[in-house]
Amino acid sequence: MTNDKVLAGVKVLDFGRFIAGPFCAALLADFGADVIRIDRLGGSEDRFIMPVTSDGEGALFLQVNRNKRSITLDLESNDGREILHRLLQGADVVVANMPPRTMARLGLDYASLCRIKPDIILTASSAFGTHEAVRDRVGFDGVGQSISGAVRMAGTPEHPAKAMVPVVDFATALSCALGTVMALYERRSSGRGQEVTSSLLHTALNLSSGLLIEEALLRLNRTASCNRSPNYGPSDIYRTRDGWIIVQVVGDGLFHRWVRLTGQQALLDDPRFQGDAARGEHGDVLSQIMQDWCASRTQADALEALEQARIPAGPVHSPRQTLDDPIVRESGAFQQMPYPGAPEGVPIVVPPLSMSRTPPTISQRPPQAGEHTDAILLEAGYTAADVARLRARKVI
Repeated sequence: MTNDKVLAGVKVLDFGRFIAGPFCAALLADFGADVIRIDRLGGSEDRFIMPVTSDGEGALFLQVNRNKRSITLDLESNDGREILHRLLQGADVVVANMPPRTMARLGLDYASLCRIKPDIILTASSAFGTHEAVRDRVGFDGVGQSISGAVRMAGTPEHPAKAMVPVVDFATALSCALGTVMALYERRSSGRGQEVTSSLLHTALNLSSGLLIEEALLRLNRTASCNRSPNYGPSDIYRTRDGWIIVQVVGDGLFHRWVRLTGQQALLDDPRFQGDAARGEHGDVLSQIMQDWCASRTQADALEALEQARIPAGPVHSPRQTLDDPIVRESGAFQQMPYPGAPEGVPIVVPPLSMSRTPPTISQRPPQAGEHTDAILLEAGYTAADVARLRARKVI
């Protein structure tokens, strides 16, 4: 790693699985940390979800494991524990998202790690948090979405709908990455490590916080209105002649511009549409007007007119359309990376943040399971004969 990277010299052991842990570690790697992914022998289970390569590596695995090295390790064996202890001696951060009982059994809980490396930072995300009543419960992204109230406010009253992309997992990972960097910063003055925690539940509740505060204070008991916002309008998804678009009008200024665009000047004096709250309450009327305006136009024509009027709008894309969208491409959103067994370059999405002098870089493709085992063990002081012995005993 070059020394102009913010996190150059920071070593991370990544025991993360699925998204929240691995993406946190990937972000640290993007900014220069040396991240070692600890895989099970043969590859951990999260490697093979949504398979896209000839060996079965999954799409999300490829996205959240760039810039890492991989060692395969049997943590249940005594030799595996010895290797873990050796690696911990040179580590700054451990990232893990496992149930607390599993963490303790593997010796990855904070108390156990501190006995080996007193200034270690443990970044541990979980489904429901660390309180005793909930800490051993299991859950995934969709569970967090559902408990938070968000799912009931999507879809229809008869059929709730969750987001089909793991927004809670990724948002949790961002919180964990921020917490890790803050812990590293604090350690510079105190010399002490600490545990950084986050949960899918609290992330999901933060995302739903506006809905929850409104309900707590006003007791409106809102029901789902599909894609139409109950808080302002028009804000909905509309069909054009050849596709769908989303339009979001928030605030009086945008509403006045939308009225001029659609030729509905009388709406400005209608008491039903005075202020965002009233427009949200009568959003079905506004959505119908907008739908009628869209029905005679192509998607491109509608979006061009809305852009000229400076009204936020965009196409409702399929995944293929997103990949082919010139605006997306010109934004520099993707970095093509080869991967063994992939039919073509993998379009890794670049980090969601950058820095002007010390930007993140994606310089290394995601690792195959155990690809760097030998090199990592040699760096840790094992000999080639030691490595051969450990492999013969199926520790690595």
